[in-house]
Order: sequence, then structure tokens, then C-alpha cells
Amino acid sequence: MRKASTTSLRTWLWTWLALASAQTALADVVTDLYTATVPVTEQSASALDAASKEAMAAVLVKVSGSNSVLQYPGIAAALRDARSQVQQYSYVRGTPPAPPLSLRFEFDGAYITDLVTQSGAPLWTANRPAVLAWIVVEDEQGRHFINQETAPEEAELLLEEFSRRGVPVQIPVFDLADTAAISTDEVWSLDETAIARASARYSAQEVVAGRLAVSSGGSSLGDWSYFRQGERINRSATVPDLQAFLNTGVNIVAADMASRYAVAPTGGTDGGLRLSITGITNYSDYAAIANWLEKLELVEYANLEQVQGERVEFRLQAKTDAAQLAAILELNDRLTALPAQGDGTQLNYQWR
Repeated sequence: MRKASTTSLRTWLWTWLALASAQTALADVVTDLYTATVPVTEQSASALDAASKEAMAAVLVKVSGSNSVLQYPGIAAALRDARSQVQQYSYVRGTPPAPPLSLRFEFDGAYITDLVTQSGAPLWTANRPAVLAWIVVEDEQGRHFINQETAPEEAELLLEEFSRRGVPVQIPVFDLADTAAISTDEVWSLDETAIARASARYSAQEVVAGRLAVSSGGSSLGDWSYFRQGERINRSATVPDLQAFLNTGVNIVAADMASRYAVAPTGGTDGGLRLSITGITNYSDYAAIANWLEKLELVEYANLEQVQGERVEFRLQAKTDAAQLAAILELNDRLTALPAQGDGTQLNYQWR
């Protein structure tokens, strides 16, 4: 195999990046992973200090995937100085049902990532699978889906709750195809066959369905079913309102996803990992995969080492081992795992 020089490969890399006019869609990337909004009652220094600590804690939970991250000694110490780590903040005025006044904070992503990894807590990267949500609410007017056209306030609440935990969520469009494929009664009964049939058009790998019977005189009763990787998780909940019900659902999804995708940094492998990808046929494909690799939080750098026809080889310096990194790489639905090669390549994929 021909091995190009480091200089020529670097030049070739930047040429391809410059020529790439469009990025191919990859795994869902959470864009607000390092931001959080918390309600406040006043615009004072003490309220700002308290809110910055609360917001940083929320961001750390999003990044790690679990509330247990807040128990690590290094994390607890950093939270005491949260105000100094705020990149920017702004006050947000809200109208009911939103709080009258909130503070939106943004933290430095590199600092948060380093804080989590150095503490030894698991890290859940920004590349996360999206979940399709079918939710039916029953109130005094009957049963209805939560959707953005007929129940916009409920849909906004749903989006906000999932965003709070950093879980990408998709609400069905509820067009003629959806209404023909599934009914409120089928979702209310949490009919797995009907839900799978209606979800097929979205190519969703993760699907959550919920039902809530709203009570005007006390606690409301609800149920969740979470379908992923051929398995089903069922949970019941007694809640005071819709927001609490949605909070319960997103916590089920986030906890399960984090258990599968959040990894505790292991220090990586001496000399790095070899990643081979075949099927790279144009500038756009190469630019997409190179940019994606560079943005993975557990990858410190991704150097192009070799090109042979449609096969490119990278040397990755990662904060974890090959098995854990593979779980993250395979979130990219354009990468298909191939058998290991005999040349020492630890990670081998087909691009499609």
C-alpha cells in the first residue's frame, strides 16, 4: 500500500474540506448540550450565583447522562465555583405556562467535557440517537395526541423536557399517512404492533409511547413504553401534571440511553487506534466523516494516515478503548461494522 507523506495528506485533507459544499446527514448531534435555563425570582447577584450552580449541574447531568455525576468529589468542588465558568448568560421573560423570569446560561464545552472525564464520571457524547414520541392525553374533552399543530403548548413542553436531558426527540407529523396508520386508541393501549407499523416511515430505532389520564381533582395516572433494540421497557407513573409526566418519560429514556452509550474514559490506547473506512468515493463523504470524527468528545485527534482507492485509514487518539469507542461510532447510521482486518486495524467500517 502506498503511504502518503504527512504534509501531502494534510494538504489533501484541507482541500477536500474546502471543496465540500454540503455535509451528509449523520447521527443526531445535540447542539445545546452545554446550555441550561433555570427560573429565577429576581435579578440579583445572589440569584445569579445560585442559578449558575443549578444550570451547571443540569449541564453536567446532560453530558454524563445521570444525576450521579453530581456526587463525584471533583464535580461537587467545581459546582461551588460555577459562576466563574459561565461563558455568557441572559434573562428570558416568559408567558404562562413558562416561568415569568428565567436565566439562560452557556458553559464552555471543552471545560465541561474535561471536568467530567477528569472526575472519572461517564461521558455521553453529543452524538445521540433520536427518539420518536407518540403520546396521548385523556382529559375532559377526550383523547388527543400531543402534536405541534393541534396541541402546540403541550408539544413545546415535550420538546423542552427532552432538551433538558439532551435527548433528541421527534414528534410525528400527524399527516394523512400517520392518521391512517395509527389511532389514539391504539397508542392509548400501547399496542406494540400498531406503534411499530406507524413508526416505520420515520426509520426510528428508538420509540417511546405514553398515555396520561388527566385528573382535575388530584394526581394523574400515566404509563410509558419504551421500545429499543427489540426490547420494551414499561413504567407507570402517578404525577401532578403533564410536565411531571413528560419528565418521568424522558428520565426513562435518558437513563437507558446513557447506560448504553455513556462511557467512562479509560485513558485510551498507547499509540492510538487504527480506524479503516471503505466506500469513501467523493469529497463530501470524506469531509463529513473527518469533521464528525474531530468533533467526537472522546476523540482528541483524528489523523489521516493512508488512502487506497475507496479506503481511508485514520489514526485516532481517544480517551477510551476500541470497544467503547465503537459503541459511539456506530451511532452514525452511515457506518456499518466490518470484521477486523489482519493488519492490526482495531475499527473497520463500511461507509454507505
